[in-house]
Amino acid sequence: MEPGRLRRRLGSAFRLRGLLLRADALKYLTEALQSTSEGELDDVIENVIDAVEKQPLSSNMIEQPTVEAAVQECSKGSDESIENVFNIIGAFDIPRYVYNSERKKFLPLSMTNFPAPNLFGTARDKAELFRERYSILQQRTHRHELFTPSAVVAHPDDSKSKFQLYFSSGILVLHPIWVISGNESFLLKTVETLLGNTAKVGEVIVLGMITQLKEGKFFLEDPTGVVQLDLSKAQFHSGLYTESSFVLAEGWYEDGVFHVNAFGFPPTEPSATTRAFYGNVNFFGGPSSTSVKASAKLKQLEDENEDAMFVFLSDVWLDQAEVLEKLHTMFSGYSSAPPTCFFFCGNFSSAPYGKNQIQSLKGSLKALADIIREHPSIHKSSRFVFVPGPGDPGPGSILPRPPLAENITEEFKQLVPFSVFTTNPCRIQYCTQEIIIFREDLVNKMCRNCVRFPSSNMDIPNHFVKTILSQSHLTPLPLYISPVYWAYDYSLRVYPVPDMLVIADKYDPFTVTNTDCLCINPGSFPRSGFSFKVFYPSNKTVEDSKLQGL
Repeated sequence: MEPGRLRRRLGSAFRLRGLLLRADALKYLTEALQSTSEGELDDVIENVIDAVEKQPLSSNMIEQPTVEAAVQECSKGSDESIENVFNIIGAFDIPRYVYNSERKKFLPLSMTNFPAPNLFGTARDKAELFRERYSILQQRTHRHELFTPSAVVAHPDDSKSKFQLYFSSGILVLHPIWVISGNESFLLKTVETLLGNTAKVGEVIVLGMITQLKEGKFFLEDPTGVVQLDLSKAQFHSGLYTESSFVLAEGWYEDGVFHVNAFGFPPTEPSATTRAFYGNVNFFGGPSSTSVKASAKLKQLEDENEDAMFVFLSDVWLDQAEVLEKLHTMFSGYSSAPPTCFFFCGNFSSAPYGKNQIQSLKGSLKALADIIREHPSIHKSSRFVFVPGPGDPGPGSILPRPPLAENITEEFKQLVPFSVFTTNPCRIQYCTQEIIIFREDLVNKMCRNCVRFPSSNMDIPNHFVKTILSQSHLTPLPLYISPVYWAYDYSLRVYPVPDMLVIADKYDPFTVTNTDCLCINPGSFPRSGFSFKVFYPSNKTVEDSKLQGL
Protein backbone atom coordinates (compact mmCIF):
# COMPACT_ATOMS: atom_id res chain seq x y z
CA MET A 1 0.00 0.00 0.00
CA GLU A 2 1.15 3.56 -0.77
CA PRO A 3 2.81 4.99 2.43
CA GLY A 4 0.72 8.16 2.55
CA ARG A 5 -2.53 6.21 2.38
CA LEU A 6 -1.30 3.75 5.03
CA ARG A 7 -0.38 6.61 7.36
CA ARG A 8 -3.86 8.13 7.02
CA ARG A 9 -5.45 4.73 7.68
CA LEU A 10 -3.33 4.17 10.79
CA GLY A 11 -4.02 7.65 12.15
CA SER A 12 -7.76 7.22 11.60
CA ALA A 13 -7.85 3.77 13.26
CA PHE A 14 -6.03 5.04 16.37
CA ARG A 15 -8.23 8.16 16.60
CA LEU A 16 -11.36 5.98 16.52
CA ARG A 17 -10.05 4.33 19.71
CA GLY A 18 -9.28 7.69 21.33
CA LEU A 19 -5.52 7.47 20.73
CA LEU A 20 -3.06 9.78 18.94
CA LEU A 21 0.23 8.68 17.32
CA ARG A 22 3.37 10.78 17.59
CA ALA A 23 5.16 11.35 14.27
CA ASP A 24 7.98 8.89 15.06
CA ALA A 25 5.50 6.22 16.17
CA LEU A 26 3.43 6.70 13.00
CA LYS A 27 6.55 6.46 10.84
CA TYR A 28 7.66 3.24 12.59
CA LEU A 29 4.22 1.64 12.20
CA THR A 30 3.99 2.63 8.53
CA GLU A 31 7.31 0.92 7.82
CA ALA A 32 6.44 -2.14 9.94
CA LEU A 33 3.09 -2.73 8.20
CA GLN A 34 4.18 -1.76 4.67
CA SER A 35 4.34 -5.38 3.50
CA THR A 36 1.00 -6.42 5.04
CA SER A 37 -1.61 -7.44 2.45
CA GLU A 38 -4.73 -5.35 1.99
CA GLY A 39 -7.01 -8.17 3.17
CA GLU A 40 -5.18 -8.64 6.48
CA LEU A 41 -4.43 -4.98 7.23
CA ASP A 42 -7.57 -4.14 9.24
CA ASP A 43 -7.11 -7.16 11.55
CA VAL A 44 -3.40 -6.43 12.01
CA ILE A 45 -4.07 -2.78 12.90
CA GLU A 46 -6.78 -3.83 15.39
CA ASN A 47 -4.38 -6.32 17.02
CA VAL A 48 -1.68 -3.67 17.32
CA ILE A 49 -4.10 -1.20 18.93
CA ASP A 50 -5.32 -3.92 21.35
CA ALA A 51 -1.68 -4.61 22.30
CA VAL A 52 -1.05 -0.87 22.78
CA GLU A 53 -4.09 -0.55 25.09
CA LYS A 54 -2.89 -3.45 27.24
CA GLN A 55 0.17 -1.42 28.21
CA PRO A 56 0.08 1.10 31.11
CA LEU A 57 -0.56 4.37 29.24
CA SER A 58 0.01 7.70 30.95
CA SER A 59 -1.88 9.61 28.22
CA ASN A 60 -3.60 9.06 24.88
CA MET A 61 -0.48 10.25 23.03
CA ILE A 62 1.32 7.09 21.87
CA GLU A 63 5.13 7.07 21.74
CA GLN A 64 7.33 4.94 19.47
CA PRO A 65 8.56 2.52 22.23
CA THR A 66 4.92 1.66 23.05
CA VAL A 67 4.20 0.88 19.40
CA GLU A 68 7.39 -1.17 19.06
CA ALA A 69 6.41 -3.30 22.07
CA ALA A 70 2.91 -3.80 20.63
CA VAL A 71 4.22 -4.90 17.21
CA GLN A 72 6.67 -7.28 18.89
CA GLU A 73 3.90 -8.83 21.00
CA CYS A 74 1.63 -9.29 17.96
CA SER A 75 4.35 -10.96 15.89
CA LYS A 76 5.26 -13.20 18.82
CA GLY A 77 1.61 -14.14 19.29
CA SER A 78 1.21 -15.19 15.65
CA ASP A 79 4.43 -17.21 15.68
CA GLU A 80 3.65 -19.04 18.91
CA SER A 81 -0.08 -19.60 18.45
CA ILE A 82 0.59 -23.07 17.08
CA GLU A 83 2.15 -24.03 20.42
CA ASN A 84 -0.90 -23.02 22.45
CA VAL A 85 -2.70 -26.31 21.86
CA PHE A 86 -3.30 -27.45 25.46
CA ASN A 87 -2.96 -25.26 28.52
CA ILE A 88 -4.06 -25.65 32.13
CA ILE A 89 -4.75 -22.26 33.75
CA GLY A 90 -4.91 -22.03 37.55
CA ALA A 91 -7.39 -19.69 39.22
CA PHE A 92 -4.61 -17.42 40.52
CA ASP A 93 -3.18 -17.06 36.98
CA ILE A 94 -6.38 -15.81 35.35
CA PRO A 95 -6.07 -12.21 34.08
CA ARG A 96 -8.32 -9.64 35.71
CA TYR A 97 -10.30 -7.24 33.54
CA VAL A 98 -12.38 -4.43 35.01
CA TYR A 99 -15.33 -2.96 33.10
CA ASN A 100 -15.02 0.79 32.53
CA SER A 101 -18.49 2.30 32.04
CA GLU A 102 -17.13 5.55 30.58
CA ARG A 103 -15.03 3.88 27.88
CA LYS A 104 -17.52 0.99 27.59
CA LYS A 105 -14.76 -1.59 27.51
CA PHE A 106 -12.89 -3.99 29.76
CA LEU A 107 -9.50 -2.74 30.92
CA PRO A 108 -6.67 -4.95 32.20
CA LEU A 109 -5.78 -4.46 35.85
CA SER A 110 -2.59 -2.57 34.89
CA MET A 111 -4.71 0.21 33.33
CA THR A 112 -6.86 0.74 36.45
CA ASN A 113 -6.18 2.14 39.91
CA PHE A 114 -6.84 -1.25 41.52
CA PRO A 115 -3.96 -2.83 43.47
CA ALA A 116 -2.70 -6.33 42.66
CA PRO A 117 -5.02 -8.95 44.24
CA ASN A 118 -4.14 -10.21 47.69
CA LEU A 119 -5.50 -13.16 49.67
CA PHE A 120 -5.97 -10.81 52.64
CA GLY A 121 -8.50 -8.58 50.94
CA THR A 122 -9.47 -5.09 52.04
CA ALA A 123 -12.95 -3.67 52.65
CA ARG A 124 -12.73 -2.11 49.17
CA ASP A 125 -12.18 -5.58 47.65
CA LYS A 126 -15.41 -6.83 49.23
CA ALA A 127 -17.41 -3.86 47.94
CA GLU A 128 -15.89 -4.12 44.45
CA LEU A 129 -16.69 -7.84 44.33
CA PHE A 130 -20.43 -7.16 44.09
CA ARG A 131 -20.00 -3.94 42.11
CA GLU A 132 -18.09 -5.80 39.40
CA ARG A 133 -20.63 -8.63 39.29
CA TYR A 134 -23.32 -5.98 38.82
CA SER A 135 -21.46 -3.98 36.13
CA ILE A 136 -20.84 -7.10 34.03
CA LEU A 137 -24.54 -8.01 34.08
CA GLN A 138 -25.63 -4.41 33.54
CA GLN A 139 -23.55 -3.85 30.40
CA ARG A 140 -24.66 -7.23 29.05
CA THR A 141 -28.34 -6.53 29.75
CA HIS A 142 -28.19 -3.07 28.14
CA ARG A 143 -27.09 -4.73 24.88
CA HIS A 144 -30.11 -7.02 24.79
CA GLU A 145 -32.71 -6.01 22.22
CA LEU A 146 -35.34 -5.36 24.92
CA PHE A 147 -33.24 -2.70 26.57
CA THR A 148 -31.98 -0.83 23.51
CA PRO A 149 -33.86 2.15 22.04
CA SER A 150 -34.81 0.16 18.94
CA ALA A 151 -37.03 -2.04 21.13
CA VAL A 152 -39.34 0.92 21.80
CA VAL A 153 -41.82 1.21 18.93
CA ALA A 154 -44.90 3.40 18.58
CA HIS A 155 -48.13 1.54 17.91
CA PRO A 156 -49.78 3.14 14.88
CA ASP A 157 -53.35 2.87 16.18
CA ASP A 158 -53.58 2.07 19.87
CA SER A 159 -51.74 4.73 21.94
CA LYS A 160 -53.10 3.25 25.18
CA SER A 161 -51.60 -0.23 24.79
CA LYS A 162 -49.35 -1.30 27.66
CA PHE A 163 -46.54 -3.81 27.83
CA GLN A 164 -46.36 -7.09 29.61
CA LEU A 165 -43.08 -8.75 30.37
CA TYR A 166 -42.76 -12.48 30.02
CA PHE A 167 -39.83 -14.81 30.45
CA SER A 168 -40.15 -17.69 28.05
CA SER A 169 -37.53 -20.46 27.94
CA GLY A 170 -35.02 -18.12 29.52
CA ILE A 171 -35.48 -15.38 26.88
CA LEU A 172 -37.23 -12.11 27.62
CA VAL A 173 -40.22 -11.74 25.31
CA LEU A 174 -42.52 -8.75 24.92
CA HIS A 175 -46.24 -9.17 24.33
CA PRO A 176 -47.44 -7.12 22.63
CA ILE A 177 -44.26 -5.45 21.42
CA TRP A 178 -46.01 -2.17 20.75
CA VAL A 179 -45.67 0.44 23.47
CA ILE A 180 -46.41 4.11 23.81
CA SER A 181 -43.87 6.22 21.91
CA GLY A 182 -41.39 7.69 24.33
CA ASN A 183 -42.44 5.28 27.11
CA GLU A 184 -39.27 4.36 29.06
CA SER A 185 -40.67 1.12 30.45
CA PHE A 186 -37.85 -0.85 28.87
CA LEU A 187 -35.08 1.30 30.23
CA LEU A 188 -33.54 -0.23 33.32
CA LYS A 189 -34.28 1.88 36.38
CA THR A 190 -32.05 2.14 39.43
CA VAL A 191 -33.13 1.79 43.05
CA GLU A 192 -32.25 5.45 43.54
CA THR A 193 -34.84 6.60 40.98
CA LEU A 194 -37.53 4.63 42.87
CA LEU A 195 -36.56 6.00 46.27
CA GLY A 196 -36.67 9.55 44.88
CA ASN A 197 -40.39 9.30 44.07
CA THR A 198 -43.18 10.22 46.48
CA ALA A 199 -45.97 9.17 44.11
CA LYS A 200 -46.68 5.66 42.88
CA VAL A 201 -44.37 4.50 40.07
CA GLY A 202 -45.78 1.78 37.84
CA GLU A 203 -44.38 -0.71 35.36
CA VAL A 204 -40.65 -0.48 36.03
CA ILE A 205 -37.79 -2.95 35.63
CA VAL A 206 -34.83 -2.84 38.01
CA LEU A 207 -31.61 -4.83 37.88
CA GLY A 208 -30.42 -5.58 41.39
CA MET A 209 -29.25 -8.16 43.91
CA ILE A 210 -31.62 -10.02 46.23
CA THR A 211 -30.58 -9.58 49.86
CA GLN A 212 -32.15 -10.32 53.25
CA LEU A 213 -31.10 -7.39 55.41
CA LYS A 214 -33.72 -8.21 58.06
CA GLU A 215 -34.96 -11.62 59.13
CA GLY A 216 -37.70 -12.75 56.74
CA LYS A 217 -37.65 -9.48 54.72
CA PHE A 218 -36.09 -9.33 51.27
CA PHE A 219 -34.58 -6.26 49.63
CA LEU A 220 -33.28 -5.34 46.19
CA GLU A 221 -29.85 -3.72 46.17
CA ASP A 222 -27.81 -2.00 43.47
CA PRO A 223 -24.89 0.50 43.63
CA THR A 224 -27.36 3.38 44.14
CA GLY A 225 -29.38 2.07 47.11
CA VAL A 226 -31.62 -0.54 48.72
CA VAL A 227 -35.38 -0.96 48.52
CA GLN A 228 -37.66 -3.36 50.40
CA LEU A 229 -39.50 -5.96 48.31
CA ASP A 230 -43.06 -7.26 48.48
CA LEU A 231 -42.93 -10.77 46.98
CA SER A 232 -46.49 -11.83 47.83
CA LYS A 233 -47.59 -11.74 44.16
CA ALA A 234 -44.23 -12.30 42.50
CA GLN A 235 -43.95 -14.82 39.71
CA PHE A 236 -40.55 -16.54 39.64
CA HIS A 237 -39.50 -17.66 36.19
CA SER A 238 -37.09 -20.51 35.50
CA GLY A 239 -33.90 -20.61 37.56
CA LEU A 240 -32.72 -20.91 41.16
CA TYR A 241 -33.25 -17.53 42.83
CA THR A 242 -30.87 -17.39 45.76
CA GLU A 243 -29.80 -14.56 48.01
CA SER A 244 -26.96 -12.56 46.43
CA SER A 245 -28.16 -13.44 42.91
CA PHE A 246 -28.91 -10.60 40.49
CA VAL A 247 -32.39 -10.36 39.00
CA LEU A 248 -34.53 -8.27 36.70
CA ALA A 249 -37.47 -7.32 38.91
CA GLU A 250 -40.60 -6.05 37.20
CA GLY A 251 -43.32 -4.35 39.22
CA TRP A 252 -44.46 -1.09 40.80
CA TYR A 253 -43.21 1.14 43.62
CA GLU A 254 -45.25 2.85 46.33
CA ASP A 255 -44.62 4.03 49.92
CA GLY A 256 -41.06 2.81 50.10
CA VAL A 257 -41.85 -0.73 48.93
CA PHE A 258 -41.21 -2.29 45.50
CA HIS A 259 -44.11 -4.64 44.73
CA VAL A 260 -42.72 -7.31 42.42
CA ASN A 261 -44.91 -8.86 39.73
CA ALA A 262 -42.20 -10.98 38.11
CA PHE A 263 -38.60 -12.02 38.64
CA GLY A 264 -36.36 -13.04 35.77
CA PHE A 265 -32.62 -13.43 35.33
CA PRO A 266 -30.52 -11.07 33.20
CA PRO A 267 -30.49 -12.44 29.63
CA THR A 268 -27.47 -14.56 28.75
CA GLU A 269 -25.21 -13.75 25.83
CA PRO A 270 -23.30 -16.19 23.57
CA SER A 271 -19.54 -15.88 23.55
CA ALA A 272 -19.54 -14.83 19.88
CA THR A 273 -21.77 -11.84 20.69
CA THR A 274 -19.53 -10.75 23.57
CA ARG A 275 -16.41 -10.99 21.41
CA ALA A 276 -18.07 -8.98 18.64
CA PHE A 277 -18.13 -6.06 21.10
CA TYR A 278 -14.75 -6.54 22.78
CA GLY A 279 -12.60 -8.01 20.00
CA ASN A 280 -9.84 -10.52 20.60
CA VAL A 281 -9.18 -9.71 24.26
CA ASN A 282 -7.99 -12.85 26.04
CA PHE A 283 -10.34 -12.85 29.06
CA PHE A 284 -9.79 -16.57 29.60
CA GLY A 285 -6.06 -16.61 30.36
CA GLY A 286 -3.16 -18.71 29.12
CA PRO A 287 0.01 -17.91 27.16
CA SER A 288 -1.69 -16.39 24.10
CA SER A 289 -1.74 -12.58 24.01
CA THR A 290 -5.10 -12.61 22.21
CA SER A 291 -8.14 -14.87 22.31
CA VAL A 292 -7.45 -18.32 20.84
CA LYS A 293 -10.84 -18.07 19.13
CA ALA A 294 -9.15 -15.98 16.43
CA SER A 295 -6.53 -18.59 15.53
CA ALA A 296 -7.25 -20.37 12.23
CA LYS A 297 -4.27 -22.70 12.81
CA LEU A 298 -5.60 -23.89 16.15
CA LYS A 299 -9.09 -24.35 14.71
CA GLN A 300 -7.63 -26.48 11.91
CA LEU A 301 -5.70 -28.60 14.43
CA GLU A 302 -8.85 -29.02 16.51
CA ASP A 303 -10.88 -30.25 13.54
CA GLU A 304 -8.14 -32.57 12.27
CA ASN A 305 -7.43 -34.23 15.62
CA GLU A 306 -10.53 -36.41 15.71
CA ASP A 307 -8.96 -38.81 18.24
CA ALA A 308 -8.73 -36.19 20.99
CA MET A 309 -10.66 -37.37 24.04
CA PHE A 310 -11.13 -36.00 27.57
CA VAL A 311 -12.30 -38.21 30.45
CA PHE A 312 -13.94 -36.55 33.49
CA LEU A 313 -14.34 -38.26 36.88
CA SER A 314 -15.35 -36.80 40.24
CA ASP A 315 -15.03 -38.07 43.82
CA VAL A 316 -12.12 -40.33 42.92
CA TRP A 317 -11.77 -41.96 46.35
CA LEU A 318 -8.27 -43.37 46.09
CA ASP A 319 -8.46 -44.91 49.57
CA GLN A 320 -11.19 -47.32 48.41
CA ALA A 321 -9.97 -50.64 46.97
CA GLU A 322 -13.06 -50.87 44.73
CA VAL A 323 -12.35 -47.43 43.18
CA LEU A 324 -8.75 -48.40 42.38
CA GLU A 325 -10.03 -51.65 40.91
CA LYS A 326 -12.44 -49.77 38.64
CA LEU A 327 -9.69 -47.36 37.55
CA HIS A 328 -7.56 -50.39 36.64
CA THR A 329 -10.46 -51.67 34.53
CA MET A 330 -10.86 -48.25 32.88
CA PHE A 331 -7.17 -47.96 32.00
CA SER A 332 -7.21 -51.48 30.58
CA GLY A 333 -10.13 -50.54 28.34
CA TYR A 334 -8.44 -47.36 27.14
CA SER A 335 -4.91 -48.80 26.75
CA SER A 336 -5.39 -49.45 23.02
CA ALA A 337 -6.56 -45.84 22.40
CA PRO A 338 -5.28 -43.62 25.24
CA PRO A 339 -7.35 -40.47 25.96
CA THR A 340 -5.69 -37.08 25.58
CA CYS A 341 -6.32 -36.28 29.23
CA PHE A 342 -7.91 -37.71 32.38
CA PHE A 343 -9.44 -35.07 34.66
CA PHE A 344 -9.70 -36.40 38.22
CA CYS A 345 -11.71 -34.22 40.61
CA GLY A 346 -11.67 -34.69 44.39
CA ASN A 347 -12.46 -35.58 47.02
CA PHE A 348 -9.57 -38.03 46.79
CA SER A 349 -10.44 -39.66 50.15
CA SER A 350 -13.76 -41.11 51.27
CA ALA A 351 -12.95 -40.01 54.83
CA PRO A 352 -11.84 -36.41 54.34
CA TYR A 353 -10.76 -35.74 57.93
CA GLY A 354 -8.35 -37.29 60.41
CA LYS A 355 -4.81 -37.02 61.68
CA ASN A 356 -3.52 -39.53 59.11
CA GLN A 357 -5.28 -37.96 56.12
CA ILE A 358 -2.18 -36.51 54.43
CA GLN A 359 -0.06 -39.65 54.87
CA SER A 360 -2.96 -41.81 53.67
CA LEU A 361 -3.45 -39.62 50.57
CA LYS A 362 0.23 -39.87 49.66
CA GLY A 363 -0.04 -43.66 49.83
CA SER A 364 -3.25 -43.63 47.75
CA LEU A 365 -1.62 -41.52 45.03
CA LYS A 366 1.33 -43.92 44.98
CA ALA A 367 -1.13 -46.81 44.44
CA LEU A 368 -2.74 -44.88 41.55
CA ALA A 369 0.68 -44.19 40.00
CA ASP A 370 1.48 -47.92 40.13
CA ILE A 371 -1.77 -48.73 38.30
CA ILE A 372 -1.05 -46.11 35.62
CA ARG A 373 2.46 -47.50 35.09
CA GLU A 374 0.97 -50.96 34.51
CA HIS A 375 -0.50 -49.50 31.30
CA PRO A 376 2.53 -48.15 29.34
CA SER A 377 0.51 -46.62 26.49
CA ILE A 378 -1.53 -44.49 28.92
CA HIS A 379 1.49 -43.67 31.09
CA LYS A 380 3.34 -42.44 28.01
CA SER A 381 0.55 -40.68 26.07
CA SER A 382 -2.15 -39.41 28.46
CA ARG A 383 -2.07 -36.39 30.72
CA PHE A 384 -3.53 -36.39 34.23
CA VAL A 385 -5.06 -33.28 35.79
CA PHE A 386 -6.11 -33.27 39.46
CA VAL A 387 -8.64 -30.74 40.79
CA PRO A 388 -9.03 -30.72 44.61
CA GLY A 389 -12.43 -31.16 46.23
CA PRO A 390 -13.97 -29.44 49.28
CA GLY A 391 -12.86 -32.28 51.60
CA ASP A 392 -9.24 -32.52 50.45
CA PRO A 393 -6.35 -31.15 52.54
CA GLY A 394 -6.16 -27.41 52.13
CA PRO A 395 -7.01 -24.01 53.63
CA GLY A 396 -10.66 -24.53 54.55
CA SER A 397 -13.56 -24.08 52.15
CA ILE A 398 -12.65 -20.66 50.72
CA LEU A 399 -12.59 -20.33 46.92
CA PRO A 400 -10.57 -20.35 44.76
CA ARG A 401 -8.82 -23.34 46.29
CA PRO A 402 -5.07 -23.91 45.75
CA PRO A 403 -3.70 -27.23 44.43
CA LEU A 404 -2.87 -30.14 46.71
CA ALA A 405 0.34 -29.40 48.60
CA GLU A 406 3.69 -30.23 47.01
CA ASN A 407 4.68 -32.62 49.81
CA ILE A 408 1.61 -34.76 49.00
CA THR A 409 2.03 -34.82 45.21
CA GLU A 410 5.82 -34.83 44.78
CA GLU A 411 6.26 -38.61 44.54
CA PHE A 412 3.31 -39.04 42.17
CA LYS A 413 4.65 -36.40 39.77
CA GLN A 414 7.99 -38.19 39.64
CA LEU A 415 6.28 -41.49 38.78
CA VAL A 416 3.76 -39.91 36.34
CA PRO A 417 5.54 -36.98 34.64
CA PHE A 418 2.53 -35.87 32.54
CA SER A 419 0.50 -34.94 35.62
CA VAL A 420 -0.65 -31.53 36.85
CA PHE A 421 -2.18 -30.67 40.23
CA THR A 422 -4.13 -27.47 39.75
CA THR A 423 -6.57 -25.15 41.53
CA ASN A 424 -10.33 -25.37 42.04
CA PRO A 425 -11.77 -23.92 39.86
CA CYS A 426 -9.39 -24.16 36.92
CA ARG A 427 -9.53 -23.47 33.19
CA ILE A 428 -8.48 -25.61 30.26
CA GLN A 429 -7.68 -24.19 26.83
CA TYR A 430 -7.58 -26.83 24.10
CA CYS A 431 -6.97 -25.35 20.62
CA THR A 432 -9.80 -22.78 20.27
CA GLN A 433 -12.00 -24.32 22.99
CA GLU A 434 -12.33 -22.89 26.48
CA ILE A 435 -13.33 -25.18 29.35
CA ILE A 436 -14.00 -24.30 33.01
CA ILE A 437 -13.82 -27.07 35.63
CA PHE A 438 -15.30 -26.54 39.10
CA ARG A 439 -15.49 -29.16 41.85
CA GLU A 440 -18.15 -28.14 44.33
CA ASP A 441 -21.38 -29.68 45.65
CA LEU A 442 -23.28 -26.66 44.43
CA VAL A 443 -26.66 -27.90 43.16
CA ASN A 444 -28.08 -28.89 46.56
CA LYS A 445 -26.51 -25.85 48.20
CA MET A 446 -28.27 -23.52 45.75
CA CYS A 447 -31.57 -25.41 46.08
CA ARG A 448 -31.42 -25.11 49.87
CA ASN A 449 -30.88 -21.35 49.66
CA CYS A 450 -33.58 -20.50 47.11
CA VAL A 451 -35.84 -17.57 47.91
CA ARG A 452 -38.57 -19.72 46.39
CA PHE A 453 -38.01 -23.27 45.15
CA PRO A 454 -38.96 -23.90 41.46
CA SER A 455 -42.29 -25.62 40.91
CA SER A 456 -40.79 -27.95 38.28
CA ASN A 457 -38.27 -29.63 40.60
CA MET A 458 -37.76 -32.47 38.10
CA ASP A 459 -35.80 -30.08 35.88
CA ILE A 460 -33.24 -28.92 38.44
CA PRO A 461 -30.16 -29.30 36.12
CA ASN A 462 -31.68 -26.88 33.57
CA HIS A 463 -32.62 -24.40 36.33
CA PHE A 464 -29.11 -24.70 37.74
CA VAL A 465 -27.25 -24.21 34.45
CA LYS A 466 -29.43 -21.27 33.47
CA THR A 467 -28.71 -19.61 36.82
CA ILE A 468 -24.91 -20.00 36.57
CA LEU A 469 -24.74 -18.66 32.99
CA SER A 470 -27.20 -15.83 33.67
CA GLN A 471 -25.24 -14.74 36.74
CA SER A 472 -21.89 -15.09 34.88
CA HIS A 473 -20.51 -16.50 38.13
CA LEU A 474 -19.84 -19.97 39.55
CA THR A 475 -21.20 -19.28 43.06
CA PRO A 476 -24.08 -16.77 43.06
CA LEU A 477 -24.56 -17.28 46.81
CA PRO A 478 -24.01 -15.15 49.94
CA LEU A 479 -20.40 -15.11 51.12
CA TYR A 480 -21.29 -16.72 54.44
CA ILE A 481 -22.58 -19.76 52.52
CA SER A 482 -19.89 -19.89 49.84
CA PRO A 483 -16.81 -17.96 51.04
CA VAL A 484 -14.59 -16.37 48.40
CA TYR A 485 -11.23 -14.58 48.59
CA TRP A 486 -12.62 -11.11 47.91
CA ALA A 487 -9.81 -9.92 45.66
CA TYR A 488 -9.94 -13.14 43.60
CA ASP A 489 -13.69 -13.22 42.99
CA TYR A 490 -13.02 -12.48 39.30
CA SER A 491 -11.49 -15.97 38.95
CA LEU A 492 -14.99 -17.42 39.45
CA ARG A 493 -16.51 -15.51 36.53
CA VAL A 494 -18.21 -17.36 33.71
CA TYR A 495 -17.86 -14.51 31.20
CA PRO A 496 -17.56 -14.62 28.27
CA VAL A 497 -19.48 -17.90 28.22
CA PRO A 498 -17.02 -20.80 27.76
CA ASP A 499 -17.44 -23.62 25.27
CA MET A 500 -17.80 -26.10 28.11
CA LEU A 501 -18.54 -25.90 31.81
CA VAL A 502 -17.77 -28.93 33.99
CA ILE A 503 -19.50 -28.77 37.38
CA ALA A 504 -18.26 -31.83 39.26
CA ASP A 505 -21.05 -32.27 41.80
CA LYS A 506 -22.32 -35.23 43.84
CA TYR A 507 -25.75 -34.55 42.27
CA ASP A 508 -26.91 -37.04 39.60
CA PRO A 509 -24.94 -36.82 36.32
CA PHE A 510 -26.38 -34.51 33.65
CA THR A 511 -25.57 -32.90 30.31
CA VAL A 512 -27.27 -29.59 29.45
CA THR A 513 -26.63 -27.15 26.59
CA ASN A 514 -27.47 -23.48 27.14
CA THR A 515 -26.30 -20.35 25.26
CA ASP A 516 -23.91 -22.38 23.07
CA CYS A 517 -22.27 -23.73 26.24
CA LEU A 518 -22.08 -27.45 26.96
CA CYS A 519 -22.54 -27.99 30.72
CA ILE A 520 -21.85 -31.40 32.21
CA ASN A 521 -21.75 -33.04 35.61
CA PRO A 522 -19.92 -36.40 35.68
CA GLY A 523 -21.51 -37.17 39.06
CA SER A 524 -19.82 -38.89 41.98
CA PHE A 525 -17.77 -41.79 40.56
CA PRO A 526 -18.40 -44.24 43.46
CA ARG A 527 -21.93 -43.06 44.32
CA SER A 528 -23.29 -43.17 40.75
CA GLY A 529 -22.30 -46.78 40.04
CA PHE A 530 -18.88 -45.71 38.64
CA SER A 531 -20.18 -43.44 35.91
CA PHE A 532 -18.12 -40.74 34.18
CA LYS A 533 -18.22 -38.46 31.13
CA VAL A 534 -16.15 -38.59 27.95
CA PHE A 535 -15.81 -35.48 25.78
CA TYR A 536 -14.69 -35.39 22.12
CA PRO A 537 -13.49 -31.84 21.28
CA SER A 538 -13.42 -32.28 17.49
CA ASN A 539 -17.21 -32.57 17.27
CA LYS A 540 -18.09 -31.26 20.78
CA THR A 541 -20.02 -34.35 21.83
CA VAL A 542 -20.33 -35.91 25.28
CA GLU A 543 -20.64 -39.62 25.94
CA ASP A 544 -22.12 -41.05 29.15
CA SER A 545 -19.96 -43.93 30.35
CA LYS A 546 -20.20 -46.41 33.17
CA LEU A 547 -18.02 -49.26 34.40
CA GLN A 548 -20.01 -52.45 34.74
CA GLY A 549 -19.54 -54.86 37.64
CA LEU A 550 -16.68 -57.31 37.46
